[in-house]
Amino acid sequence: MAASSSSKEEVVVVVVAAARKGRLRQRYDGEYRLVAGCVPYRVVGGELEVLMVSTPNRADLVFPKGGWEDDEDVYEAACREAMEEAGVKGNINRVSLGMWVMRSKSSQSGGETSPRGGACKGYMFALEVTEELDRWPEQDTHGRRWLSPADAFRLSRYGWMREALAALLDRRRLLLTPPPQPEPEPTPRPSEYPGVYGLAMLKADAAAADRAVALC
Repeated sequence: MAASSSSKEEVVVVVVAAARKGRLRQRYDGEYRLVAGCVPYRVVGGELEVLMVSTPNRADLVFPKGGWEDDEDVYEAACREAMEEAGVKGNINRVSLGMWVMRSKSSQSGGETSPRGGACKGYMFALEVTEELDRWPEQDTHGRRWLSPADAFRLSRYGWMREALAALLDRRRLLLTPPPQPEPEPTPRPSEYPGVYGLAMLKADAAAADRAVALC
């Protein structure tokens, strides 16, 4: 009787967190919807690169951003949006790149009405990317693309995007520029030192002068 053998197949299950949907927990400041986002970046071979994402039904690229909800702070909201839309995680700089008033996509398509026509207040931050996920919640609708700053400027559709990118570049430039070195202080003359030290220096000079006369 032949011995039977069985093989085991290893099954790897990849769990991708679902992106948040809806606006039940959305934060508002008066009529402004509050959003948070970031400019993800990395340094490769000494050169800075920034990450932009594609959006559905649009040919342009944007920086990841979205609604800031009431169970998170603004930094958590920006990091969550980077993970959901671009599939990246990293270290966020808590000093904002700036705040901009912008029109929401739904208001531009006629799907939202408000006293300001669907205006949003958006807070943007710099995110140093330390991890890129193979799968992320919105990868079916948001592709990601690493770009040079020059190409990112060229592809930025809105002025606030260019301003946020410029703020990131200015910050990086300040970090990479060595601080000015203070000029060495001039060596004081003995007469500038009062007290015992000054007298000792003067006596030493006088003794040297006496020896010089004796040698003549």
